Parts: sequence; structure tokens; C-alpha cells
Amino acid sequence: MGDAVAALRAVKLLHTIVWAVFAGCILAIPALAAAGRLGTALVLVAVVAGEVVVLACNRGACPLTAVAARYTHDRRDNFDIYLPLWLARHNKRLFGSLYVAGCAYLAARWAGWLGPPA
Repeated sequence: MGDAVAALRAVKLLHTIVWAVFAGCILAIPALAAAGRLGTALVLVAVVAGEVVVLACNRGACPLTAVAARYTHDRRDNFDIYLPLWLARHNKRLFGSLYVAGCAYLAARWAGWLGPPA
């Protein structure tokens, strides 16, 4: 039992770190675009797009969710990650919307529709 608890904690910690990296990328895209660092923002768009492909190939779930499921019968929205339940429940909708909006803002900046960076 102790090994399963330790393994679940390790998976949850890793999943939380991976989530934080991708959430940080999503939040950085419009900030970088606003600062005129369009190439760097585009790299982050590609990084997150890679994660989207991984999720799509895994039926919308992070592969770490399946790993965490081996160690618990709990299936709450945050059983596999250290996030508040409300955030885990709405994570894809919230960060998906922010990602699309950030990409749109980057595209508008790239096209010059919003003038020069601040």
C-alpha cells in the first residue's frame, strides 16, 4: 500500500510540473507577442501544439492519467494532479481558450494588424 501511495504522489507531482510548464507556455504566448518576441512566441505555440497532438492521440487525456490510475481507484477530476478540483475539471476548456486567444493575438501581431509592439 505504501508503495502505491508513493508512486501516485510521484506521478501527481510529475503531472503537475508538466501541466505548469504547458500552462506557463500558454500564458507566455500573448505576453511574448505583445513584447514583439514573435519567434519565441511561435516556438511556444509549436510546443503546446505538440502536447495537443499527444492528448488527441490519447483520447483527450494526458498519458500520465493512465499511469496514476494504476495506483488508485479515485477518479475525481484531480486524482492524478495537484490542482484544485474546479481547475482540473475546467482545465482543457480554460487553457484551450487561452491558447486559441493567444494564437490569434500572435497572428494579429505577426500580420501587423495591431501596430508595433509596446
